[in-house]
Amino acid sequence: MSRLLSLLLLLVTCSVSAGLVSGPPVPARYMQVTEDADIWAQVGDRVITVGNIRAGQIIAVIPGDKDYDTFRFGFGSGFIDKGHLGAVTGKQRVEDSLGDLNKPLSNQNLLTWQDTPLYNAPDKNSEQFGTLAQNLRYPIIDKLKDRLNQTWFQIRIGNRLAWVSSLDAQQDNGIPVLTYHHILRDEENTRFRHTSTTTSVRAFTNQMTWLRDQGYTTLSMAQLEGYVRNRMNLPGRAVVVTFDDGLKSVSRYAYPVLRQYGFKATAFIITSRIKRHPQTWDPKTLQFMSVSELNSISDVFDFQSHTHFLHRVDGKRQPILLGNTYHNILFDFERSRRALAQFNPHVLYLSYPFGGYNDKAVKAANEAGFHLAVTTVRGKVKPGDNPFLLRRLYVLRTDSLETMSRLISNQPQG
Repeated sequence: MSRLLSLLLLLVTCSVSAGLVSGPPVPARYMQVTEDADIWAQVGDRVITVGNIRAGQIIAVIPGDKDYDTFRFGFGSGFIDKGHLGAVTGKQRVEDSLGDLNKPLSNQNLLTWQDTPLYNAPDKNSEQFGTLAQNLRYPIIDKLKDRLNQTWFQIRIGNRLAWVSSLDAQQDNGIPVLTYHHILRDEENTRFRHTSTTTSVRAFTNQMTWLRDQGYTTLSMAQLEGYVRNRMNLPGRAVVVTFDDGLKSVSRYAYPVLRQYGFKATAFIITSRIKRHPQTWDPKTLQFMSVSELNSISDVFDFQSHTHFLHRVDGKRQPILLGNTYHNILFDFERSRRALAQFNPHVLYLSYPFGGYNDKAVKAANEAGFHLAVTTVRGKVKPGDNPFLLRRLYVLRTDSLETMSRLISNQPQG
């Protein structure tokens, strides 16, 4: 059995142990690492090497299959080869090496951009516990300043406390959710050239190429939910790509680029505008995807709700959602979910029309069964954010790649 397959099968065991699948929990036991050992974990939808633990360190593990034991790693389970573990020696006091298991997380993460040393105390002269690999997000328990006014992050791995210097890792400032609508070639764009929601094929291709070259992972909305609710380990370089409306240009121009790079994206669909049959291409009008076009791009796109009939404005150019009754909004939200069920059995995410929302819309989104809702308010998504008021970012057709880099990099947003 390959190492990857063995680890994937072990994920099922971990789910049972954590109570995610029915069955009695398996108790943890404390073991000593006998030699420097690599560790693995599921990050996003992949099992990868996430660092190592030094010889002599003690961790709490749950017995796994014949090759690996598991331990607590972030919001999930880590894996370590049984051959690198032994009994705790009599001279070791286990309780002195363990963290407070009941201490809550701080709703914040650190972000590694390089292999990052872990220390047993907030002091670079202290013994090293191990390392975290580059390109990880990892939950923080606490922060403190040392005598030199240097910030340290406190984390927990395998029921052990470890410390990371802020000189070696950054505090996570959120995941960017990118917003697109319409995409056209420059030579055919005679009507929408000055519309901010229209992106050129050239600009979009360059932006996706930049993301690929910089090593970004494109997340699903389900993974974003895991991040918001502190339930999932994710990579450091991560972005969510979203398209509002369900325009035909998405299948024509965006889909081939995303598919070429192995990227995933979310399309928020106005369900009343889904066409029965494909329309002849006309770049001078706003055309919407048909049933067959939606099915043809489903290997890349996850289809979610942009409402059914509520994507309209009133005589004052305000979203009609804002003037509707709670019951009308709820009815529309539920109808959009039913209409999308033919493409996706898990319609759990909503984009408010024109970014417009109020208390009634937020309440209706929750009542209709949505898990998250996105707005057009500028900013990144962070753990603990209101799940029905998530922020997004626009990268415009005229923005340079340098502007894009500043926008989505791990810097605080003004």
